[in-house]
Amino acid sequence: MPVKTLPRSAALAVAAVLAATACSGSGDPAASGGAEKVTVWIMKDSVTDSFLARFRTAFEAEHEDIDLDIQIQEWDGIGEKVTAALASKDAPDVIEVGNTQVAQYAASGGVRDLSDKVSELNGADWLPGLAEPGKVDGRQYGIPWYAANRVVIYHKDLFSRAGVTVPPKTQAEWLAVTEKLNRGKTQGIYLPGQNWFALSGFVWEEGGDLAVQDGTAWKGALDTPQALAGMDFYRRLQALGKGPKDADEAKPPQAEVFAKGDVAQIIAVPGGAKIVEELDPALKGKLGFFPVPGKTADRPGAVFTGGSDLIVPEASTHPEAAYEVVAALAGDTWQTDMARTMSYVPNRTSLAHVIQDDAGTAAMAAGATRGRATPNSPQWAAVEATNPIKQYMTAVLTGADPATAAATASRSITKTLGS
Repeated sequence: MPVKTLPRSAALAVAAVLAATACSGSGDPAASGGAEKVTVWIMKDSVTDSFLARFRTAFEAEHEDIDLDIQIQEWDGIGEKVTAALASKDAPDVIEVGNTQVAQYAASGGVRDLSDKVSELNGADWLPGLAEPGKVDGRQYGIPWYAANRVVIYHKDLFSRAGVTVPPKTQAEWLAVTEKLNRGKTQGIYLPGQNWFALSGFVWEEGGDLAVQDGTAWKGALDTPQALAGMDFYRRLQALGKGPKDADEAKPPQAEVFAKGDVAQIIAVPGGAKIVEELDPALKGKLGFFPVPGKTADRPGAVFTGGSDLIVPEASTHPEAAYEVVAALAGDTWQTDMARTMSYVPNRTSLAHVIQDDAGTAAMAAGATRGRATPNSPQWAAVEATNPIKQYMTAVLTGADPATAAATASRSITKTLGS
C-alpha cells in the first residue's frame, strides 16, 4: 500500500526516461542479442530517475544475459492496471506495489509465491510492517522494498521556552510535555481529529487492532477494550491543541498550520519538515524529530508503516531473472543507496545504521521497528473508501459515547470486509 495519507516521501519526481510506456509485454529475447528482456514496473515518485539509472547500469553489467525495461507507472488507476496485468498472459516480470495491496493481488492467484526465497533474502530481519502484509495465508508473495512511517516533528524553540529539554519517551511523558507546551498562543500539538493512521498506532500499542480475522472471515475490532484505550489516548492528546475534530491532516494541510510558528508538534513523515521550511525559511534548523512514544521508555510506540513491496507475477515469462532483480533491489547495496538517496527506511532492521546521520530518518527508522500495517484483508481498500474509522473518531471527539460509536464503526467494517 502506498504510504496513503502519508504522502509518498519521494524527494524528486521520477521522469519516465527509462522507457515508460503503457504496455507491459516482456519482449522478445532475440531482440537484444539473446538477452532476456525483463520488464519492471516502478511507481512514479518512488525513487529518482538517477537511482534507477545507476541500478540498471550496475545490474546489467553484472547480468549480461538480462536487459532491464524499467517502466514508470502512475498511482492513479494502478489497482485496475495491476489486476488486469496479473490476469493476462503478457504481464511485466516485476511490479512495485503498496505494501498493504499485496493481499488484494495475491487473492487473484496471479502472484508468484516466493516463500522459498525468504531465507536467502534475510527475511528474519525484515521490517514487520513490510513483511507481514506481504505474507498471505502463510506464503510470502511480497518482498519488502522500502518503508516510511510517521514521527513527531517538533519546534525546538517552543520546547526550549517551555523548559522542555529532552523529548518524551513514554505516552505519559508525552501528554505531560504537551500539556506544558499548550499555553497562551501556543498549541501543544496540532492533531486533526481524523488522523486515523496515528490512531492505528495507538490502538496497536494497546494490543488492539482495527479488524481481526475470525476463521476465514474478518470483523471490525474498534470496540475491544484495547482499541477503545487507544482512542482514549488519542482524545486526550488531541485536546491539547486546536486541531479540527472533523478533518484529517490534509484539510487544511498540517504543514501550513505548523509553518505559522505557534504549533509545538505535529505527527508526520520526516519529509514534512522540509515542506514546513519551504513555507517559512526562518524555521530551518529549528525543527527536531523523535519517534512516536510508546507506553514504556524501552521502545518507541507502534506506528503505521507505509511503503512498497516487490511482486513477481505468475505470468512472468522470465521468473528466474525477475527474482534476480528483486533480490538485487532488496539487497544491501541498493537498499543502502535508496535509503540515502530517498531518506527511506531500509527493508531490514540491521540496515538502519546507514541513515543515522539524518535526524528525521533516524527517528523514523527507530519507529519502524514497531511498524504495523492495516488488516491483511483483500477487502481493506473498500473500508478505506468509506472510512468509518474517521467518522468514529469525529463522533468520539465531539461527545459521543466511545463504546457505542466504536460498535457502529466495527459493524460497518465487518460488513465491508465480508462483501
